Amino acid sequence: MAVEITRTPSSNGNQKIWTWSGWIKKATVGMGSGDYQQLFTANVGNSSRYTDIYFREDYFEVFGGLYSTSATSVDINVSTNRIFRDPSAFYHFVVAVDTTQSTAADRVKIYVNGVQETSLKNYQGSTVVYPGQNNNTFMNVTTAENRIGASGGSYPFKGLMSHIHFIDGTQYAASDFGESDSVSGIWKPKTAPSVTYGTNGFFLKFENSGNMDLDSSGNNLTFSTSGTLTQNVDTPSNNFATLNTLARQFTAQMTSTANGNTTLTSYGDNNWGTLLSTIGASSGKYYCEAKLSALGSYARPGICDMSVNEQSSTSSWFLGQTSSSAQYSYNSGNGNLYTNAGDSSYGNTFTTGDIIGIAMDLDNSKLYFSKNGTYQNSGVPTSGSTGTGATSITAGKTYGFGFSGYNSTVWNVNFGQGYFGTTAVASAGTAPSEGGIFEFDCPSGYQSLCTKGINSF
Repeated sequence: MAVEITRTPSSNGNQKIWTWSGWIKKATVGMGSGDYQQLFTANVGNSSRYTDIYFREDYFEVFGGLYSTSATSVDINVSTNRIFRDPSAFYHFVVAVDTTQSTAADRVKIYVNGVQETSLKNYQGSTVVYPGQNNNTFMNVTTAENRIGASGGSYPFKGLMSHIHFIDGTQYAASDFGESDSVSGIWKPKTAPSVTYGTNGFFLKFENSGNMDLDSSGNNLTFSTSGTLTQNVDTPSNNFATLNTLARQFTAQMTSTANGNTTLTSYGDNNWGTLLSTIGASSGKYYCEAKLSALGSYARPGICDMSVNEQSSTSSWFLGQTSSSAQYSYNSGNGNLYTNAGDSSYGNTFTTGDIIGIAMDLDNSKLYFSKNGTYQNSGVPTSGSTGTGATSITAGKTYGFGFSGYNSTVWNVNFGQGYFGTTAVASAGTAPSEGGIFEFDCPSGYQSLCTKGINSF
């Protein structure tokens, strides 16, 4: 079910001047013709009687009609010329509208990661349609319902949202909501920006687990939510790994993903489907867990050199199958370890319902697997260079976590987000110092595969 947050303004605000700002991490990329994902809309419910902010086929677009009692003509059609297909990180989008401006291009401004977009089109590829001077949009009017995440249940957004601002009455720039980190230079959110929200403005952080749609603007506006909002530790301030939908092989039989790219389902056609994490590392110690929610025939979790060619091959492939690159996997069927196109005795078999932990020590080039909290081969992931019960891995590589499934196998991967699919961990173990929630204890000195975790080493 699509999650949708709604509110209808109780009083009119400024229909000519407003700003929307949001941090967005996409899950679905490579959107086909006619595919839409709504971020925010003000909608009367009739044809062309709305103002929308959304993705159309991976383009970011602002679209809407002229607000009047009878008009249904398009008054705004502003789309980026570039597409947005990165599932690995958060984008910061800002839409700043002021129809009172004399220059048409100043009436709708789009910013991405702090930079104003200047290469624009309408969705048909022809001349951009800016609103007429002093025209009213559908924002901030009592007859137009505000919808976040979907449009009346249609065109749902698939991914993560954080720090959603709406401003009634002021056209702000991206720099009012974000700034460059002084050390990394990465664009990051201002957690308490100095903005005036106006009558219908709001600020949704999505960080209060007991009140996920809490308005932190000071206006204390009340929202209604359909579906279940899931709190996530994956934020613009600490970006976590997910499964990389851009790097998958054998397009006709690869895999499908869900739940913010943390669930992998291999297709039921007697072929392997494999996905790697969006983030890799060449040093440090990292831990993740994955629950085998359905075992079609075989399953293999593990790690892989991120430069592996098989990610874009036309052949079915599983972790460890190829001898030409560093790949290591744990076989559900016989408990063996598979690498360099061969297997060796290692641990116990596993099946549906089991949780497999992976501890990757890149400082000592060691790898450990656990089954339901018990490390296989009597492994001790904190043993350092001794590598008690460890598998030795090739040094000098950039590794990511990977998951393979054969014939309708389902993996629900927890990179530290605290969920297997949509189900929270039953009883969280010891957490890593830089963030993350796991079912079992994260080994001492290990981190989640996330930006703060990587930066801690």
